[in-house]
Amino acid sequence: MSLDSGIKWRNPLFVWGGKRDVEELPTIPFRSHQEVWEKTRQSRTKLNPVGRLRYYYKWPSHGGTMWNRLRYWPTRRRVLRMPGDYNAKTLRAEKTIVDKRPIWWMLGLLALAIAPLFTPGDLQNTLLTAGATFGIYSAISLCWMLIMGTAGVFSLATYAVIGTAAFVTALLAVKFAMPWWLLPPIGALVGLVFGGLIALPATRLDGFYYALLTLGLNELCRVYFVTSKEFGSANGGLYGARTYIPEDWSQLGQLLLAYYACFGLMLLALLLYRFVNGRRLGRILRMAPEKREAFAEATGVNFRQARVWVFLISSAALGFIGGFYTSNFGGVAFSIFNFDTVLLGLAMLVIGGVGRAEGAVVGTLIVVFFDQVLNTWGPARFMIIGLIMLLVVLYLRNGLFGIKAQFRAWRDKKKSERRSTRAEKGGEMLPEEATETQDKSVIYQRRHDKMTRDHLKTLVSPEIIEEHRHSLNGQHSEALERLLIYFRTRPQVEKYAIITVERFEGYRIVALSGHRGVAPRVVEDRIYSTPDEACHGVFMRRVQDLLES
Repeated sequence: MSLDSGIKWRNPLFVWGGKRDVEELPTIPFRSHQEVWEKTRQSRTKLNPVGRLRYYYKWPSHGGTMWNRLRYWPTRRRVLRMPGDYNAKTLRAEKTIVDKRPIWWMLGLLALAIAPLFTPGDLQNTLLTAGATFGIYSAISLCWMLIMGTAGVFSLATYAVIGTAAFVTALLAVKFAMPWWLLPPIGALVGLVFGGLIALPATRLDGFYYALLTLGLNELCRVYFVTSKEFGSANGGLYGARTYIPEDWSQLGQLLLAYYACFGLMLLALLLYRFVNGRRLGRILRMAPEKREAFAEATGVNFRQARVWVFLISSAALGFIGGFYTSNFGGVAFSIFNFDTVLLGLAMLVIGGVGRAEGAVVGTLIVVFFDQVLNTWGPARFMIIGLIMLLVVLYLRNGLFGIKAQFRAWRDKKKSERRSTRAEKGGEMLPEEATETQDKSVIYQRRHDKMTRDHLKTLVSPEIIEEHRHSLNGQHSEALERLLIYFRTRPQVEKYAIITVERFEGYRIVALSGHRGVAPRVVEDRIYSTPDEACHGVFMRRVQDLLES
């Protein structure tokens, strides 16, 4: 506000003829402290018209009749989490579906089952072939997820187990003319033996060192099979095994049969994942996560044995997939041991999220789509897969299916920040400090002091400063009087005072320590020539501290 606002303050003591009294001075309009009180107490929360509660459909209760809950066989887990509750508003019993993942699973599997019926004719061969590949690699990712997610063993020998089982079954099928339906069981036995051999170091090694060991084992298998004449070193692989696909069928029929056979393989892998992860083995390993093995041992849980069991079961399943791989393609190529195959398999797990079955399936779907469907893009598709994998690792905690939990954690953090801002009632004390304060009157004293300072800040103006310069003592305007009363009632600690440097000629501003025996602290080097100038300098420093508080 400028000095020519037109509002004057008249000194009531001027009629008594005081030596230094002035008749009138410019001032500011009256401002009520009630405005600051109402502004501080009003709610600053952004309210939505409907609310922010999650929407759940309320099903009617079953009443007094017995309710037969569907459960996953052979577990005791229910298909849907539908807890019953009593609604106090509608006065009726209700059921709510809390976990909707089984519903999404059923819709997703149904979409995959009927997808071949809606494929365009010009892309039918490409999509059905990619769908069969997706089924096989989804089963591999689910079994690999049991090893890395449930058992917590960072093994990179997954494709070594599959490749060994595939080559052994292919050799037996070629030499002894075995039927195709014997290949998967034989592959399971090979995978069990191979998994038992590589499970022994897992009891001693862990983490990075075990990953290096299994990666070297995968390379050792590749070199052995590539240089072996019995396994087709001259042909790039071993082919000629019998398949379950009849040769007299049409091409479309063969592709459909291969698609649904691989889809069934994926369903078997899902059942295995549910059986292992949802039963006692999975619960034991979830009880002993990383860095908590000592706690599991103290409670009598043999987590090492459970880890080896899960590893053996997964290895047998991977060997079964290797035998199915041979019966599906009629043989196997050396590319199954390549390092880029291992990296693509890791990308499937990382993109979807380690530790979740839906993450393994969706991650495999994304990688197979870029690798098989968009194969005309050339090497660019691998760069895209690597970029997606890099972004997921940098910005997501647990893959694509960890976005929901990560978003909720971020939203709850922002809610708590806004809640703490609202709980401060103007910022005078944090909620954590308020709960630890024994004397609750301190909270209200600080709150009152905060609102007083907010009101006094609105009174500071050039008119008030000019009034104090002309009239240090005596009667003052209402705004200046409020400021002076507040400054005079401040605690003794760090309160400003004036000391005499040279009698009647020099004065300096200091800050009192508030403690007996401790000398005042000099706050500035300026020397004032008169006491009035020093008093006005103290007033200006107090005003500056008020505005900066």
